Amino acid sequence: MNAAPETRVVHAACPHDCPDTCAMLVTVENGRALRVQGDPEHPTTNGALCTKVSRYPERTYHPERVLTPLKRVGPKGRGEFVPVSWDEALDTIAARLKAIAARDPEAILPYSYAGTMGLVQGESMAARFFNRLGASRLDRTICASAGSEALLATYGIKAGMHVEHFAESRLILIWGSNSITSNLHFWTIAQVAKRQGAKLVCIDPRRTETAEKCHEHLALRPGSDGALALALMHELIAHDWLDADYLERYVDGWPALRERALQWPAERAAAVCGLTVEQIRGLARDYGTTKPAAIRLNYGMQRVHGGGNAVRLIALLPCLTGAWRHRAGGLLLSASGWFAGRRDDAWLQRPDLLAGRQPRTINMSTIGDDLLREASPGFGPRIEALVVYNSNPVAVAPESRKVVAGFAREDLFAVVLEHFLTDTADHADFVLPATTQLEHWDAHTAYGHTYALLNKPAIEPLGQARSNAAIFRALAGRMGFDDPCFADDDETLARRAFLADRVDLDSLERRGWARLDVAEAPFANGFPTPSGKAVVDVPGLGVPDHVPNYECAETTPELAARFPLAMISPPARHFLNSTFVNVMSLRAVEGEPLLEIHPDDAAARGIADGTEVRVFNERGEYRCAAAVSTRARPGVVVGLGVWWRKLGRDGTNVNELTHQRLTDIGRAPSFYDCLVEVAAA
Repeated sequence: MNAAPETRVVHAACPHDCPDTCAMLVTVENGRALRVQGDPEHPTTNGALCTKVSRYPERTYHPERVLTPLKRVGPKGRGEFVPVSWDEALDTIAARLKAIAARDPEAILPYSYAGTMGLVQGESMAARFFNRLGASRLDRTICASAGSEALLATYGIKAGMHVEHFAESRLILIWGSNSITSNLHFWTIAQVAKRQGAKLVCIDPRRTETAEKCHEHLALRPGSDGALALALMHELIAHDWLDADYLERYVDGWPALRERALQWPAERAAAVCGLTVEQIRGLARDYGTTKPAAIRLNYGMQRVHGGGNAVRLIALLPCLTGAWRHRAGGLLLSASGWFAGRRDDAWLQRPDLLAGRQPRTINMSTIGDDLLREASPGFGPRIEALVVYNSNPVAVAPESRKVVAGFAREDLFAVVLEHFLTDTADHADFVLPATTQLEHWDAHTAYGHTYALLNKPAIEPLGQARSNAAIFRALAGRMGFDDPCFADDDETLARRAFLADRVDLDSLERRGWARLDVAEAPFANGFPTPSGKAVVDVPGLGVPDHVPNYECAETTPELAARFPLAMISPPARHFLNSTFVNVMSLRAVEGEPLLEIHPDDAAARGIADGTEVRVFNERGEYRCAAAVSTRARPGVVVGLGVWWRKLGRDGTNVNELTHQRLTDIGRAPSFYDCLVEVAAA
């Protein structure tokens, strides 16, 4: 008789760059992961996963997984490799890094972001390794730093409402977020509020899947969010829809903000935003007279020159109306600040290993320029070695023509830890096979809810794959780093990531998640700033104002005459940044790279739906299919991303067109501050 299959269910956590950070249950039979499901007991996951992550076994068992160390044998970018042993790979890599570090360790640069959001496989052993080495530091700005620093400057913390309490809101502004595709579990909660009579308003340049299902959609121009926020404030003041007591008690600098807002009547903002006066006044009336009112702000709107100022202004709106008094009122952009002081960052990352050294910092968003820089007193040594993990910069970093040129340097030694041969891996000297979330330990915070999570390995690593932490642990040994911290294994790192007196470790072990102890209405009685108040006039930043785009008719009229269309490049529905692009069941749904263009703009250029178009500006050219659709507002095109370059019609993607200029706050990229022209190919 055949033995009955051995089946077990393992608690896990979704590792991806998404606010939902879902609690997962992995069903394993005879050592193979059969399915991944949402944990029905986790309050925000509520048993559901997005389409992408529900296919996670397909990704883990993908036939194109890198499962052995690879060494380059062809030209950079061609993806030509031969398998080698771990010993050969580690010995060669360590020898090259030692030689470079002997000259100047700052010539070595780590490059990583949120391919996993885990505390262990992200910046634990890797941070220890690079701190001990004295390598250059990386300013991790590519996604959210403009909004994060703006929120911190205003509230004193990167935090806001509990996402669950949106179910009790009577008005929800979904601002700069396609929640159906990028924040599914918030959308589920918003639907509860909608069924109970709440009004949902979407503020987004694109007519997204979310906008279609809201009561109202304000399709403002990219980069005009700050102007809209100021006009809303103007209307709140004009009609006295204010909570004077809350302003007096909990807002530092209200007179200066009032003066600034009074300079922005609805007529002025309407001209900047491309909205009608009636739309602005109607939204202000709803916001000023509906209680409780809540704002779900997301990071798309801060990827423009004035993104930081815009976030500061929007964050102050609930202070004017006193929305923070109610647990279902206020704003949520990030919940990540609630985890500060609850995880043991100093132990995980060991900054003391720097031993007093202060290496330079390289901004990940300007990697295209920085890889091409020569050594200089201002810049420091030329970047000679790059170690990439949890990121695909050749596809996702702005102005990718320069990024590709930098990675193609024959004198650049590049090591990439990856699951697949991505655009970036194709340029590596060595590709090291990394484990997926089903194969390793990790611990997770979240930026969309207030639950810590523990990820346990459900299956053994496939092939010769090793976890990121294990790879850096092995490299440390080859480098001769004998500090005791390099002996900590992955399970130890995961179990010690959170402080025992601040997070319920028993709940983490038993259920895979634990709720943080956070006030139900966190800012009802002030903010965690020195004054206890939200700050308007921030030292070094001043009173927030609308900051126009780098590229627009107002600031660069000659450029706008040549390239009259504004382009935004949000992720396609079934991708998450450049992750999942090679999962065939998901790619089949997306079809091919598309540019959404409004029928009026298409007709003016003789473009029909489905035809190949050239999208171009001074930085480069990108070819894809046109999707003639009212999803794009007139004057704006939408380059859905982030496709791998190698899958594009001409070996490029939308980042061929984006630039490397940074936001007003947070040193972040201005991906959605980009002018282009479109023509039939």
